[in-house]
Amino acid sequence: MAQQVKAVIARAKGAPVEVTTIVVPDPGPGEAVVRIQACGVCHTDLHYREGGINDEFPFLLGHEAAGIVESVGEGVTEVEPGDFVVLNWRAVCGQCRACKRGRPQYCFNTHNAKQKMTLLDGTELSPALGIGAFAEKTLVAAGQCTKVDPAAEPAVAGLLGCGVMAGLGAAINTGGVGRGDSVAVIGCGGVGGAAVMGSRLAGASKIIAVDIDDRKLETARTLGATHTVNSRTTDPVEAIRELTGGNGADVVVEAVGRPETYKQAFYARDLAGTVVLVGVPTPEMTLELPLLDVFGRGGALKSSWYGDCLPSRDFPMLIDLYLQGRLDLGAFVTETIELDGVEQAFERMHHGDVLRSVVIL
Repeated sequence: MAQQVKAVIARAKGAPVEVTTIVVPDPGPGEAVVRIQACGVCHTDLHYREGGINDEFPFLLGHEAAGIVESVGEGVTEVEPGDFVVLNWRAVCGQCRACKRGRPQYCFNTHNAKQKMTLLDGTELSPALGIGAFAEKTLVAAGQCTKVDPAAEPAVAGLLGCGVMAGLGAAINTGGVGRGDSVAVIGCGGVGGAAVMGSRLAGASKIIAVDIDDRKLETARTLGATHTVNSRTTDPVEAIRELTGGNGADVVVEAVGRPETYKQAFYARDLAGTVVLVGVPTPEMTLELPLLDVFGRGGALKSSWYGDCLPSRDFPMLIDLYLQGRLDLGAFVTETIELDGVEQAFERMHHGDVLRSVVIL
């Protein structure tokens, strides 16, 4: 039978979020109901609240989550009740042209639950990134559930569902950072900080963190940065070149998503180096670069979607590294809060006071 649970929703553009009761239907074919244990407060949730994604209000917010599978629908074989899972927003189809070419991380037909969760009056909810996990329970496509070692803390494991995976993957998967490489990361919030950590994990010899906030730069050092640059007072391009023998970095990760910082990344890389855009721009932003510079500098200009991750491959591996003490995912958890603390967490995020607030249920 359908269940009534507490959840955080955004009813209108820019309005404060609220805790209310929603209805979660029983899972249908290919679906699963997950009892949420923890969910990170991601900037994308704030984008939804502000109408920056679309205007399909009311939104059921939250997507960076871990929990226990409670029930599954017909035909589900990948998970079963009792499994500890991290939720992901790219459930690969296995049939599209990307999947058939052996590149499921680029799946062009990712899917979500077909049924809708609703308010008590029957109003359908739009779950953030097809998940909606600021809730005691949520309904997802079974393919959005990735089974991982239950020894992991839910507050930590859930962070792989979005921001931390985006940053780690931007460095390791998209940027291809390798042993001895020099790396610069522009923007050192949660995603940029994860790119710093990923670069260290991959064996980079020099990791240069760039931000305008000294607090974030200090945190970046704890995550693996070997050098820091405050771009409010120092030209970051010149600083990165100076730190790399005048050449520029082998890989530059842009984790801000603005034209001015992208240009900094473009000119701060070495010849034949790689720029990775993982910061998400807004629709009105445009970029102008001399085409001769694009040609003459060579290398690669890449965008990183969800860290180009394949959840079934990457989530269990990263959780294992965390449990072995080789990947300090817990460093990203600044505070834990309850469901009614999400609006205040947005405010702290806006002021740069946290890497991640995590809702514990």
